[in-house]
Amino acid sequence: MLKRFFILCSGADKDLIYSCSNGEQNKYAGIGATVFFTAIMAFIASAYALFTVFDSVYPALLFGVVWGLLIFNLDRFIVSTIRKREKFLSELLQASPRIVLAMIIAIVISKPLEIKIFEKEINTVLLKEKNEMAIANKNQVSNYFKGDVTKNQSEIDSIKSNIKAKEKEVADLYQSYITEAEGTAGTKKMGKGPIYKEKREAHDLALRQLDSLKATSSKTITEKEARSKTLQADLDKKVADSKPIIDSFDGLMARINALGKLPSLPSLFIMLLFLAIETSPIIAKLLSPKGEYDFKLEDTETALRTHIEQNNYQRNLQKQTDASIYDKVYEDIRGDKEIYDYKRKAATELLKMQSDAYVEKQKGVM
Repeated sequence: MLKRFFILCSGADKDLIYSCSNGEQNKYAGIGATVFFTAIMAFIASAYALFTVFDSVYPALLFGVVWGLLIFNLDRFIVSTIRKREKFLSELLQASPRIVLAMIIAIVISKPLEIKIFEKEINTVLLKEKNEMAIANKNQVSNYFKGDVTKNQSEIDSIKSNIKAKEKEVADLYQSYITEAEGTAGTKKMGKGPIYKEKREAHDLALRQLDSLKATSSKTITEKEARSKTLQADLDKKVADSKPIIDSFDGLMARINALGKLPSLPSLFIMLLFLAIETSPIIAKLLSPKGEYDFKLEDTETALRTHIEQNNYQRNLQKQTDASIYDKVYEDIRGDKEIYDYKRKAATELLKMQSDAYVEKQKGVM
């Protein structure tokens, strides 16, 4: 049962192969098994590749089955259409387009499995890239809000700086009138004279201005500090919103690019392995000697070709013979006087009818 299935996979003619020896049947069963298992590997590779894209099992399995059947059909077609010839160079030339196609299929099949085999290394590369993207994104968002944040903070700092300057002025005025009263500075006369009163009034005025400045600035500072918190919250929200996008940066294309950043030698060996597997049915058929099945297939095709050529030759002969006979028949008819008189009479009647019709038409116009 299994042997019959693998022979079916090889694309060999059922009637011819079962009329061959057991060894010949085993050879084509081996070729069919290679075709079948190549399709299985194509199914696994494509299913995994689509799973990384859709992150869902059922679409990946569905596409994997379709892709596996497609590869199976292509391989079966490639193997079944190669014909054994007398010269190996002719066979190789005949199989060269199929070998190129097999190489393309092998590369397509191997890439998803390489991604799975080197998954841990690829995850490391992706993690590094995600961290770099997160830092770059945060810097970009910070630069976007930098103007507003800087302007708002500078306004707060300016107001606080004005308050500090006024506080220093009040403190200086306070020290001035105290030292005036003590007689240690200013006029250096102890007591509360006119100069002391002037300095005290100047201090009291500045203190009232400071209180007024603090009262008016307090609301402004509160509003601007609230705006600073809002800007910071918006910045954090922008960074948080972009985080899931960065975290999801692990699709098929990202993994292929990450695979390209790993050492190429292991990946090359895996691709060569799949290339050997994919081309093995073709190589096996090219290297195998011309067997019983090939002779019988060639005999069947030659018999059919000869039969078609004979039929075509007979049709051409019949066509030429018929043409020659009809040429002679019409040549004899051309000299027959009875036929000539009959044609002449019919032509005369037709000319008379045309002449009468023309006259009637002219009368109608006049």
